[in-house]
Amino acid sequence: MINLQQGDCLELMKNIPDESVDMVLTDPPYGMAFQSRYRTSMYEKIKGDQNLDWLDDFVEEIFRVSKNNTAHYMFCSYHHIDIFKQAIQKRFNVKNIITWVKNNTSMGDLKGDFAPKTEFIIFFQKGRRLINGKRDSNVFEYNKTRNELHPTQKPVDMVEYMLSKFSDEGGVILDPFMGSGTTGVAATNLDRSFIGYEIDEDYFKIAEQRISEAQL
Repeated sequence: MINLQQGDCLELMKNIPDESVDMVLTDPPYGMAFQSRYRTSMYEKIKGDQNLDWLDDFVEEIFRVSKNNTAHYMFCSYHHIDIFKQAIQKRFNVKNIITWVKNNTSMGDLKGDFAPKTEFIIFFQKGRRLINGKRDSNVFEYNKTRNELHPTQKPVDMVEYMLSKFSDEGGVILDPFMGSGTTGVAATNLDRSFIGYEIDEDYFKIAEQRISEAQL
């Protein structure tokens, strides 16, 4: 089952029944008005990234739709990781902060700061979901994408790994901030059902095409 819709996820999620989702895996706006410096001529600022006023309502909604004893992931930046963590732990059990070590460094202050090479993923559960297979480290080492399709595009192989550890075939995966559709591609590759929402029309079309090709 693949269900893709363009629009505001806070409105669209109202149509999801209570306790029907096996995992939320998403990369939301970080509340920092991000614009890629590497491809400024290619990408506009991310929609909804001006503030985090939506975050508490979003956490309430993903809690409502999530089944009991399920595990979830949310990407975030160090800039507001404290705000994300505090919002999530109002409803969920925050189990870990995963560090993703990328194969290259970001820009930032070239002469007044260390070169950033990491990103963070909040791992949280509703109840307790046991891991599939062996227990691995909370440090992920995966190559960064070249962001050809989206300014914060994530690697499919890493998302597949994340899905495989805490969801099963046939499970329902929700990504309310779908972007270019990486979570949907990974879910399709692993025989999971997928619900994906994206507010930006251009990114939605890219995601729709990528996920359709993954189904072939």
